[in-house]
Amino acid sequence: MLQQKLMGEELEHIVSKVYQPSHLSISNFELEEESRDYQACRFKLNTNIIICRNAKITPKKVGQFVTFWKRIAKGPISPFEESDLFNYFVINVSKGNMLGQFVFPKNMLVEKGIVSTLKKEGKRGFRVYPSWNKATSKQALTTQKWQLRYFYKIDDKIDLTKVLSLYNEF
Repeated sequence: MLQQKLMGEELEHIVSKVYQPSHLSISNFELEEESRDYQACRFKLNTNIIICRNAKITPKKVGQFVTFWKRIAKGPISPFEESDLFNYFVINVSKGNMLGQFVFPKNMLVEKGIVSTLKKEGKRGFRVYPSWNKATSKQALTTQKWQLRYFYKIDDKIDLTKVLSLYNEF
């Protein structure tokens, strides 16, 4: 119970509406203090290692922004690397009474240049475009198109088959 109180309201809602009905269980839950504004945490979901953040609505651009970085000791922040131990980067998004989740497998984040490789530095943050956002720029439309493959809405008609397929895709 204490673990759920630490999770934050959105993640707690996701656990009860999505994870429990899908027989996905959280263990090894840890908050990340430095990214508290994004409800940053890590956990295992069954056997998968998850890095999780809540995205934020920004006033001037469509979509939502999320941080995705690490700090080694007291050094500067840096992008996550292909060699880092995680399977998925999960991003919770909400607007009004709408709630959804992006479930990005690490290999897709490598492919899209978000996770660093030996050849290319990744990103420390990026925008996500849930289905309820109307992307207008060409870049936002292109990004939304690939991102929606990894997105599901959390409402009365949650597609649990899609949820399970997303968490089995790496």
